[in-house]
Amino acid sequence: MNVLFSLAVGLCVSLAPTALLSQERAEELGKQEYTVACAGCHGESAMGDGPLAGLLNISTPSLLELSQANGGTFPYEAVLTTIDGRDGVRAHGSSMPIWGERFQSSATSQRGETAEMVARGRILSLIYHLQSIQK
Repeated sequence: MNVLFSLAVGLCVSLAPTALLSQERAEELGKQEYTVACAGCHGESAMGDGPLAGLLNISTPSLLELSQANGGTFPYEAVLTTIDGRDGVRAHGSSMPIWGERFQSSATSQRGETAEMVARGRILSLIYHLQSIQK
């Protein structure tokens, strides 16, 4: 079991009835999160060809070659920081939403998780999906 999967399982409590997720379920949840949060710009295929991509003032990148561009290693921390966006460094300019704030502000929990836990779980499931689709 890889480190990313372990983190996703541990912190993805907001997305499943229990914190004990199978790898398949974690990947499914990440794909669902991707469809809702990312496909509009990056496309269903993650090639940067979403229906909103042409409206942006930047070129929307493909998300399929993140590992390839990083010497064959998935750049977990860079992807986490970019998606979360709350660190103040905006590599994408102003076009990339600050998903950490959005996920945190919309967080709900029936089991007592904090809004931060819910936001982090959603981000981690998304990262797990992105890692799983690398070429």
